[in-house]
Amino acid sequence: MTNRIRQRSACTAFALAALGAGLISTAPAALAANSIEIKGADTTVVGVLYSCDAGAGVAGLKVLVGDPNADRPSAQGTLTAPTCDGSSQQATVTLTAAPGAVALASGQSVQVRAALVDKSDTVITGTAAVLPLD
Repeated sequence: MTNRIRQRSACTAFALAALGAGLISTAPAALAANSIEIKGADTTVVGVLYSCDAGAGVAGLKVLVGDPNADRPSAQGTLTAPTCDGSSQQATVTLTAAPGAVALASGQSVQVRAALVDKSDTVITGTAAVLPLD
């Protein structure tokens, strides 16, 4: 009986060690993080800093802007060909007013959402900030 317990414990320890080694060996790919940061916005554009790796599957950068309490954005914009080479990039995304939305005004406090998305518009990484429009 004691022999079986030792064998089971040894097998469990070996399995956990193998799992840990597998996670550590894949960690560099997971640590190469995609990132996005909103730098500022006015009534027509949003400034964004971002970085992504070539293998991240990023197909676009999307931005939504609107009243923080609204249920939909007042304006949106898309950058369709972001540069994904692992280095920090700057982008200026032009906004288009949403149909029927109240126009954005300088000085207005808005929520800005920005995201790196894949081909199916699934968010890979995103961020949001409430700030006044310049």
